[in-house]
Amino acid sequence: MERWKNKIAIVTGASSGIGAAIVLELIKCEMIVIGLARRIDRLEALRKQMSKEFEKNFHTKQCDVTKEEEISNVFNWIDEKFQGVHVLINNAGVMGTGMTMAPNNSDLLRRTFDTNVMGLLWCTREAFLLMKKYSIDDGHIIHMNSITGHNPPVMAGFHVYSASKHAVTTITETHRRELLAEKTNIKISNISPGIVDTELYIGMSLPPETQYLQSIDIANAVLYVLGTPPHVQVHDLIIKPIGEIF
Repeated sequence: MERWKNKIAIVTGASSGIGAAIVLELIKCEMIVIGLARRIDRLEALRKQMSKEFEKNFHTKQCDVTKEEEISNVFNWIDEKFQGVHVLINNAGVMGTGMTMAPNNSDLLRRTFDTNVMGLLWCTREAFLLMKKYSIDDGHIIHMNSITGHNPPVMAGFHVYSASKHAVTTITETHRRELLAEKTNIKISNISPGIVDTELYIGMSLPPETQYLQSIDIANAVLYVLGTPPHVQVHDLIIKPIGEIF
């Protein structure tokens, strides 16, 4: 991770869970981290978990990734303040529960795809354009996916979450081919965890024997992916807890 020291990283959905854990680990690696989230108060609370030595490297911005204009404004601010970005971690995500055929669920359907798919696409586009503008040829983009983006759960109740994550699986490969076409060395990686003990699964009726990953497990996976040599690209990393039933 030494080569990322003092480089700029953006983490979406940084206010809790996996996003917060990623921020803390990147800060320890002496990266300059920009945390984006809807809940700015939670981002500021996260700052209190950092050592005084590194908290100056943490910058926060309120941003709802379902709103393209907010994303555009944030990236314009990043452009003016930091002149580029080296790492983007698309971590923001939501999971609706219930049936896709339930009545009056249009808002949930739309919010799931707007957050998990459109927000990811918009942030990736803006980050790549900044990398290109400042000739950052060795950047890294990481999409936080899910094992449900490879195989739908065997039980009902995950709503369209799995469908949105299947889109991310395909988008990651699409982005890889576009980066190849651009003749750039920017890497693209897909990290697909199993069930993680975060707010995302609150309200889900999971079997009592369900095993969970912890947020730090996924943050460590991010460090592993970022720490690979320049000629190595981890395209897809699937992580499951021992004993997971899915």
